[in-house]
Parts: sequence; structure tokens; C-alpha cells
Amino acid sequence: MKLEPYWLATAPPFTAAAPGPVGGRADVAIIGGGFTGLSAALAFAKAGADVVVLEGGRIAGEASGRNGGHCNNGLAHDFAGASATLGAEPALALYRAFDAAVDTVEAIVAEEGIACDFRRSGKIKLAAKPEHFAKLEKSHAALAREADPQARLLSRADLTAEIGSDAFHGAILHPKSAMLHVGRFAVGLAEAAARNGARIHEDALVTAMARQGGGWRLETRRGTVEAGQVLVATGASLKGPLGWFRRRIVPVGSFIVATEPLPRALADRIMPGRRTATTTRIIGNYFRMAPDDRLIFGGRARFAMSSPQSDQRSGRILEAGMRAIFPELAKTRIDYCWGGLVDMTADRFPRAGERDGLHYAMGYSGHGVQMSVHMGRMMARVMGGDASANPLRGLDWPAIRGHYGRPWFLPLVGLWYRLQDRLH
Repeated sequence: MKLEPYWLATAPPFTAAAPGPVGGRADVAIIGGGFTGLSAALAFAKAGADVVVLEGGRIAGEASGRNGGHCNNGLAHDFAGASATLGAEPALALYRAFDAAVDTVEAIVAEEGIACDFRRSGKIKLAAKPEHFAKLEKSHAALAREADPQARLLSRADLTAEIGSDAFHGAILHPKSAMLHVGRFAVGLAEAAARNGARIHEDALVTAMARQGGGWRLETRRGTVEAGQVLVATGASLKGPLGWFRRRIVPVGSFIVATEPLPRALADRIMPGRRTATTTRIIGNYFRMAPDDRLIFGGRARFAMSSPQSDQRSGRILEAGMRAIFPELAKTRIDYCWGGLVDMTADRFPRAGERDGLHYAMGYSGHGVQMSVHMGRMMARVMGGDASANPLRGLDWPAIRGHYGRPWFLPLVGLWYRLQDRLH
């Protein structure tokens, strides 16, 4: 079993990284080479801006390359709950932004000719208990009436065409959702940005930054660059001079295993609909088939940070969960096991905007594949003068009391969520 993300292990190498030290001037510097940063770099470069990307490791080496490969529309929240929190119109606007985000990924794949197995698969949200299906019925009624008339309610009998398991009691089908190979997409996105003139530096962790005249001076371990504008696109990074953001982002571990390639007949039995899937438990699971017929199966598993040892322990929990849902996989080998950090906000709504001249986009809370790509493109427009392009404008973002970067409270949160899953 390999302790590395399947997506990164099976992606082609990125060969267009900028050579030599970091230096000179740029119109825009982007901190972070994940989907937000790379999408913004592509948009800026196509608009004629001189843009530099400063990535502390490898492109898409963190959350962008360590997820489940889902590209789903829909919020992290029940739509009615989001409406109660934000108001009906803001919740609808945000829901439509997530719809637009899937469109943005599809458009970039087509425009740049990126071979990443993008497919409008649809998503099924599976009721893990009978009472969960009753909640899904109410949720679907509000969703279909107010935001997404294409969403369909599936009974338990309907699920035989979608999933080869008796573990679930119905679902909501979201037809607009998609899937892709995120590793190949990342390389294609980075190559497109570089092809249009963006300078992308890997292994260039930003260690200090300061205002300088009308712009910024950024120091990295490979040199210093000056820029007129800066976009912070780091997600849950625990490194660098980003304390203001770390007080507002909770890094939560999410873990994934990938099986060996399954015989086609077996793959057809366990996932005949070939959709992305999520479950309704708070500590739930998400899964899908890979292009080579592996099952990619993930979840929180443990409320812990990612490390090789932690990933292995979490992988064993996921493997047991996978076999409980799909007994036919009792003897199937696990080939890959990995973890990563989800950049959670306290209310699970993403954030993007500007603070003291510093622009940012992050906090995707486990729904970032599509929204990160979309917000990179939108923030390029915002920084070009179109403030209305930011669908997240106006959201307050207070610091989390007692939180300064390391989430000391995660084990307690995990215990509380496990109790809720048992009781409800």
C-alpha cells in the first residue's frame, strides 16, 4: 500500500515550473499553487498581467491533490438551513455560485484541452438511516422549489440503479455534479497558466511579507519578489506569515483509500450509476469510481491531523467502513492511502475578499474542488476592479475564539459528532 494520493501518483509531471531563484517584480503575486492560485494565475496571465505564483511545496500538493476527486454543485449545508443563516436571496446566490463553479471547471478543461477525465456524473447524497431519508425529503422539497428543480428524490428502491449496497434508505440526486482526475487537472491548469506567461515557483514558501510603497515585498526561501497586488490562496496552511487567516481556518484531517482496480463486472455492481456519492452522517463517507475502476473511498475517519502514521490508522477505519457498505469488497486490496487538511470555517461557508490591501480566497470546507477554481477566476476579476464578481462579498469573518492555528479542540469535536451520529 502506498501512502500517497492516488491522484498525484498517477498524474504526469509538471515540467513548466519557473527556473532559478525567485526575484524581480510582478503585477500580481499569488501565495499558494493549488486550484485557487493556479486558476487565478491563468486568468491574470490571459488578461496580460505579469503574475508569479509562490508555492511552498509542489503544485496541488495539499488539498487540491488530496481530495476525493468530486466536483459537486450544492452547498456544505442543507439549503433551507443556509437560507435561515444567510437569508433567502444570499443563500440562493451562493447556491448558484456553486453551480457556476462546476461550469467554470468544465469550461477550463475544454478551453485548455486538459485530459483529466472530467465527466458530469451527478451526485447522490445517501440517507444512512431511515429518519435521515425523512430529512432528505424535506430538504429536497425546499431545494427543488427554490434553487434546483433538477434535483431528484430517490427512494430506497430507486437506489438499485445507483449503488450495489443495502446500507442506505434513499437519496437526493444532483444531476449537475461532476468528477475528474484532480492530479491531471492540476498539471494541465498549471501548464496552461505557464503557457500564457505566469511564472510558477515550486518549493518557494513565503516566509515574510510587508507593504512597500503601493505594493508588497514577499520573501521566500528562494528569493524575494515585489508585487503590486497579492492574493493569498493557501487554504489551511500552517506555515508562513498568515496568522490572521489561521485564526479563522480550522485544519481538519480528511482521509482516503483507493482499492486495486476492480474487475469491470464488480465495479458495475457496486456503483452502476458511476456517480459521486456522499452519506448523511456527520462523520460520513464520500466515494466514487476512478477512471481505472478503483473505488476511491474517503471520510473524516478520525478527528486528527494528517501524517503517515495517522493516515494509516485512519485508512484502517475507512477500509472497515468500505467493506461494511460493500461486502463484495471483503478481499479487495487497498493500493493507496492518504490524508490531507480541509480548510474549514466555523460556519462552513467559504470566504473571499480583501483585508488591508491583501486579497484572499479560501475556507472551502470540504467543497473546494469546483469552488476554488471558480474563485481563482473571480478574484482575478475582483483584483482587476470588478468587486461584484465576488459571490462571497459581504460575509463577516470573525476569528474563532481560542484558536490560533493548531486545532487543539478537534478530539472533543469528534466525540460530540460521534454522539450526534448515534443519537440522530
